[in-house]
Amino acid sequence: MKIATAAYPLDWLTDWSAYEAKLTRWVSEAAENGAQLLVFPEYGSMELSTLAGAEVAADLERSLSAVSDLMPDVDALHLKLASQFQVHILGASAPVFDGDKRPVNRATLYAPNGKLGFQDKQIMTMFERDPWNVVGGGPLTIFDSDLGRIGILICYDSEFPLLGRALSDVDLLLVPSCTEALSGYWRVRIGAMARALENQCVSVMSSIVGPAAWSEAVDINTGAGGIFAPPDTGFPATGVLSEGELNSPGWTYGDVDLAAIRHVRSHGAVRNRTHWQERPEPEKSVTICSLR
Repeated sequence: MKIATAAYPLDWLTDWSAYEAKLTRWVSEAAENGAQLLVFPEYGSMELSTLAGAEVAADLERSLSAVSDLMPDVDALHLKLASQFQVHILGASAPVFDGDKRPVNRATLYAPNGKLGFQDKQIMTMFERDPWNVVGGGPLTIFDSDLGRIGILICYDSEFPLLGRALSDVDLLLVPSCTEALSGYWRVRIGAMARALENQCVSVMSSIVGPAAWSEAVDINTGAGGIFAPPDTGFPATGVLSEGELNSPGWTYGDVDLAAIRHVRSHGAVRNRTHWQERPEPEKSVTICSLR
């Protein structure tokens, strides 16, 4: 299959039609280039806050609510485009108020057959804890699709090996991200590459890029699209299937063969996914040796 992963700029939207036109343009371009799976980034939905006006878009709490209120319409548009272009789409994640709770950070996967499922971020970054007060959702989910088994680790979640291990049965691990600094981009990229190594799967990182001065939440963004694999049999020695240019908006494409994933798991030079279970229990594997 061909995968398209986004380096996505946030725009000021004058009305819903502008958003619909933008998303349609992005999806149609990827589909015309043969992509079957499209991956948008974390918090890419924050541009929807501009539809409520400059005052709301600049106010953190009000912008979270404004985006959350639009998610039913966002879902309907993504399902329409997934069906029209016969693609699977991981939509840009959004703050979603679930009942009376604080918002979760939710990414939704849309299938061309009209079905959808979502993944909530598990562990919050420092800015999500304070001042955003976004909370962790759950649980981790494996999506069984026509493109194989898919898991989602949203940005910071990709930096935790045990979250990746919980999804070790997936073929594709999607990592939508939103990072302000170059160091943040590399933390997530290193996490995505490490999870691909450990689980002998393909990881797909998407990013927001560029400034959004109108927003308190996502005003500065650094990143690129990337598709990563275990540096082993059947894959590039670097583990990089494809990578976009830093901070350059657009799609990054890569071809992925599920047979290659199955082969490296059974015949790779190393067998990280299988040999993981041989490690001692953590509480039994650490001792202290005093050299004082």
